[in-house]
Amino acid sequence: MAAGYRPSLRRVALHRVERGDGPRVVLVHGFTQTLASWRPVADDLAADHRVVLVDAPGHGASAAVRADLATTAGLLAEAGGRAVYVGYSMGGRMVLRLALDRPDLVAGLGLIGAPAGTDNPVGRAARRRSDEALARRIEDEGVTSFLEGWLAQPLFHGLPDDPAERRARATNTPEGLASSLRHAGTGTMDPPWWDDLPRVSAPTVVLTGGHDAKFTALGRRLVAGIGNPAALRVVPDVGHAVPLQAPAAVAAAVRSLTASGGGASPG
Repeated sequence: MAAGYRPSLRRVALHRVERGDGPRVVLVHGFTQTLASWRPVADDLAADHRVVLVDAPGHGASAAVRADLATTAGLLAEAGGRAVYVGYSMGGRMVLRLALDRPDLVAGLGLIGAPAGTDNPVGRAARRRSDEALARRIEDEGVTSFLEGWLAQPLFHGLPDDPAERRARATNTPEGLASSLRHAGTGTMDPPWWDDLPRVSAPTVVLTGGHDAKFTALGRRLVAGIGNPAALRVVPDVGHAVPLQAPAAVAAAVRSLTASGGGASPG
């Protein structure tokens, strides 16, 4: 594959599953995950919320969808309507883009381990090169082999042993994951969105793990940039993967958003 190659974008509806009744909440997973990765959080929230679980572009049953972050925001709007939107890592980039583009649809915003981009143009270019290298690695190695190395990173230290969640990740396709890196990686946030953060008008909770120093620092910057509607919650004794390591904390954060008027009627 030639350097700089970008497959054409394919814009179709995202796969989603809905559960429960109550205020509407849309959950968007991270890179290499599927909507099944939200199971512990969804099991909790479905008792009193309408939970919408979405397979992000290039993942799960949305594997054939090719979409950049702006296009993904539009697809999420179609899938979720007006709701509280919660995104983890890659999913956090997606719901933040939606909050900037369609504030009328975002009743509340949850950002978990997510940045607003890389300030330095040299750093953005380096990240795009790194993501391209990862994309080629996935295409060369296949998903199962790639996941072994990906999940062994210090970033994911302390992940619970959940065979079902690992099996769900393994159902992803090399082509889908590679396209996600190329179209929706952090390096594609060019220019970065830090200066746009004051436009976020929805009540916002930023969640990070206490052992995740990098994203906790970024979380403080997100809260400072968004301003009054935003609050930071640092979950002790967990790392980057807060939804997997501390699902009750995520569910509590969502309930704080819907209780404060950030909910939307079921639809």
